[in-house]
Amino acid sequence: MKNFTFYVITLLFSVFLSHAQEFQGEAVYESKTSMEDATKQLDGNKDITPEMRKMIEERMRPMFEKTFILHFDKTASVYEEEQKLDAPGQGGGMFKMMSSMMGGGGKHYKNIKDKRILMEKDIFGKEFLVDDSLPAIKWKMVNETKKIGNYTCFKAIASMPVDKTNLMNMRPKKGAEEKIKKLQEEGKEEELRKTNFMDMVEMPEAVEITAWYTPEIPISQGPGNYWGLPGLILEVSDGKTMILCSKIVLNPKDKAEIKELKKGEKVTQEEFAEILMKKMQEMQEMRGGPRGGGHRGMGRP
Repeated sequence: MKNFTFYVITLLFSVFLSHAQEFQGEAVYESKTSMEDATKQLDGNKDITPEMRKMIEERMRPMFEKTFILHFDKTASVYEEEQKLDAPGQGGGMFKMMSSMMGGGGKHYKNIKDKRILMEKDIFGKEFLVDDSLPAIKWKMVNETKKIGNYTCFKAIASMPVDKTNLMNMRPKKGAEEKIKKLQEEGKEEELRKTNFMDMVEMPEAVEITAWYTPEIPISQGPGNYWGLPGLILEVSDGKTMILCSKIVLNPKDKAEIKELKKGEKVTQEEFAEILMKKMQEMQEMRGGPRGGGHRGMGRP
């Protein structure tokens, strides 16, 4: 029965694609990332009052809670963060830059026919266009269903390569949190200040993900880099970030422009990840004082 159901879904998917020449849709996604790893660094800091902690968390929240819009047709999509006005006291520039490094900011183009992705990225005002192949995802179908809105969704799981251009995917190294806590308890503020952030974190190679897709919208699309299922992905989680679809409009009256991106210096994902890590290191060195040697210009390493 399970194989028969999957066969029917796949057949409907193929028939749909052969007839939906002018099909287009729009999906709104709410993305929420756990702030636990970020706020743990505030624990034990005697200089931070409960009021200050609350203020810091509120200013950080926009980087961890975002709204995205996915415009899609039968073969391609454009995924971008919804533009919002800054709240008073939100900090502007620095928080916007950090948000860009954490999966927000520019547009994200995905073409499932050509197996290609294009992502707009910005660091210190320098614009990059990440141009690379779409990561292959080996999905495992699970015999579970649930309703998301009015749509019946099926479950799938997979292990996929981590997007190293998104700092949200960083994880604390083993023992890093204990080291920071010990320095705080011992009152070694100067040593804590000089602790190299980049030595305390690491980027995993792969991550386990759970997705829920609906064959009622038989498009092999989804938010971000997610794709490859016989239906639109309405929910996906990697254990730290949850992305949930809150609204769908099929064949909207006003058609969106879904085309390849061209803005920025072209780099691969690997090249951009190297540039990003270098700039993070420079920011750390600047914060540490004389070791930084000042700010160097943007460009490739």
